[in-house]
Order: sequence, then structure tokens, then C-alpha cells
Amino acid sequence: MASESLEGELASVLGGQGLRVPRCDSEPAGEPRAPVRLRRDVCYVVLAVFLNEQDEVLLIQEAKRECRGSWYLPAGRMEPGETIVEALQREVREEAGLHCEPVTLLSVEERGPSWIRFVFLARPTGGILKTLKEADAESLQAGWYPRISLPTPLRAHDILHLIELAAQYCQQAGHPLILPHELPCSLVCQRLVATFTSVQTVWVLVGMVGTPHLPVTACGFTPMEQRGGIKVAILRLLQECLTLHNLTIETKGLLGLQHLGRDHADGICFSVLVTVAFQNPGSQDEPPKVQGENYFWWKVTEGDLQSQLLQRLQESSVVPVNR
Repeated sequence: MASESLEGELASVLGGQGLRVPRCDSEPAGEPRAPVRLRRDVCYVVLAVFLNEQDEVLLIQEAKRECRGSWYLPAGRMEPGETIVEALQREVREEAGLHCEPVTLLSVEERGPSWIRFVFLARPTGGILKTLKEADAESLQAGWYPRISLPTPLRAHDILHLIELAAQYCQQAGHPLILPHELPCSLVCQRLVATFTSVQTVWVLVGMVGTPHLPVTACGFTPMEQRGGIKVAILRLLQECLTLHNLTIETKGLLGLQHLGRDHADGICFSVLVTVAFQNPGSQDEPPKVQGENYFWWKVTEGDLQSQLLQRLQESSVVPVNR
């Protein structure tokens, strides 16, 4: 039964779905475990990339005094009570005059758990493009511009990489379509699919406290954890159960994320694909020994599930996380 439950969890996570977070297996020492709140603990930002059939990108002209007249992608901060998708649709409507729907999450950018930006590929579904006659405090106007010849000045050049990322995804998708799963979470945390592979065999690290499950690690808000980013929480959990000095740990990216924001705390749970490997593999074909009784390595034997996992590992078909 434990194996069937784990297979169900892994299948859900590989499919971009969320799961209830009843507990965290690893938490930062000395921090109160209070639910996070927008505008108090965390700031979430949404950003949309639109590309049309003429290889043009949708840009808005900024109205804010500090960057007035410069150009940028539609973007803005989430408000309390919104879902991530609702925030994206509101920002695009306010800044560009268009209704839209997200196609997929393209990337996640973070400066520690207190500032996270969600970058989406999106498409318009209606509305009227904003002109100078409709200029307001949100933006001056919006327009479509050739991807290789953008207007100047740009508010910041960080959008150039995001536009290219969207163009590459349109040409050849690097990961399945992934959208936020609307399921509540009180903390900023990460559910790990931590894997060890040998030939065509794959093991997944499992938490043992309570029902066997994919382990969850809470992100901390101390200066050290902020500087190290959300990946620090991954290393903290792995240090609690593995001897890391002879191992290589690589965070591949996101398989999905969950958030609700409506009548709930403003936490987010990221499903993260991680690889664990020996620095000098030699003839090692078994995963590294687990310390303590709170974790164990589960050998994935179900054929389709194993194939899915190996494919995601080999192709790195995940949403990138950038600092």
C-alpha cells in the first residue's frame, strides 16, 4: 500500500499537480512557523511574454515617475486574495488593455523566499490594445514590436533573456505545459523529487514521518537563507539524511507549483526535481546510505512511472529557477 501511495504522489507531481502539505520534514532552526502573508513576509511578481505570428512581442510603456517612458513586459505585484493566474490577467488588463490566458510557466526567478517572480508565456483572448489616449498610472500605452528590434529605452534588460526563452519554447517546448495548481499552502516550501539513478534504475528519496511521502522542506527567512536562495532549503534537508561531502547535488528545476491565495495563507509549494550522484561513481549502483530513520530510498519499479521520471531527468524538461 505504501508503494501504491508513493506511486500516486509521484504521478501527480510529474503531472504538474499539487498535493496537500500536512507537515514539513525540514524547517529552519529558530524561526517561528507562522503562515506567510503578502506585503508582510513575501512579494510575488507576475510577468507575461506574448509573441504573435509575426514574431512580435507585446510591450508596455511605463508611467511610473522613476521609469516613465521606458518599455517593459507587462508585469506587477500580486495582491492579497489573488491566485497567480488572476494576478497575471489583472496586470495585463491594466497595463496593456488586453484579456489573456497563460499558456505555461516559463521560469521562476527568486531573491530568496521573500521575492519570487513568475514568468509566463501567455496569449491574448480579447480586449483593445491600450493607446496614449488611455494612459493612466498603470502605463502610458502598449504595442507589438519586432522581437529583434525592440523600442528604447528599456526599463531593464532582464526581459531580453525572457523574450528569447519564450521564443525558444514556441519553437520547441522544453517542458510540458505547466500552470499553478490551486491548492492552499501556508509556507514557502519545496516538495522534493530527489533522485539517484544507475543504468536504467531510479530511486527516489522518501520521508518516513507519518505516511511515506515525498519530503517537504520549508524555506527560511534568515539573512543566510535569503542570500542562498530557496535552494538552501533543499541542501538543509539532504544534509539531515545524507553525507554530502562525496556527493554532487543538482537542482534541475520545477515540475510544478501550488498556491491558492483566496481565503488562505499566501504560501507556495514548489515541486522540485533534484539529482543526487556520487562525485566518483566507480561501480556504485546503489544510492548513498541514509542516516537515521526519517528517510529511505524507494526504488521506482512501475514501468510507465519510471520511464516518465527518466525522461524528465535525461531531457531536463523542467521549469528553470533563476537568481
